[in-house]
Amino acid sequence: MRFGELSRAPMQLLRLEVREHEAQCEWLARANDPWDAGLPLDQKERYETEQALRDAIKVRNFLFSSLPDVRNASFKVYRRARLPELIITGESSRDDEPPFRVSSLVMQAKLYGFRFVLSEGVFEALNNSESSLEFTNQ
Repeated sequence: MRFGELSRAPMQLLRLEVREHEAQCEWLARANDPWDAGLPLDQKERYETEQALRDAIKVRNFLFSSLPDVRNASFKVYRRARLPELIITGESSRDDEPPFRVSSLVMQAKLYGFRFVLSEGVFEALNNSESSLEFTNQ
């Protein structure tokens, strides 16, 4: 996952914790590709949103395929900003496979257990107790 479909920028893994059958994974979403600098802001934001959703699904699938003992995982994705903003959160089980194939990327992400808020195709920051960039020690 060094490169995304819409951005060559790297993802920055913040935390991966595995305990018995549980995993927690947090990362910073990819920045826009430098080649997109001349695009209108709304188009760049939509590309950033699409790339983050694609990455979330890929990270989920990679985690379960790479760590066969992990049964459940929780995820947090932050937007790069002056203060990182939580844009995607979710909990998924190894068995959470959609019962049918859907073409909508947004619906795929939701069926895999990801939660997020979109406004005109762009992420809004999740405003709740989960939105701060604090690591939990359980």
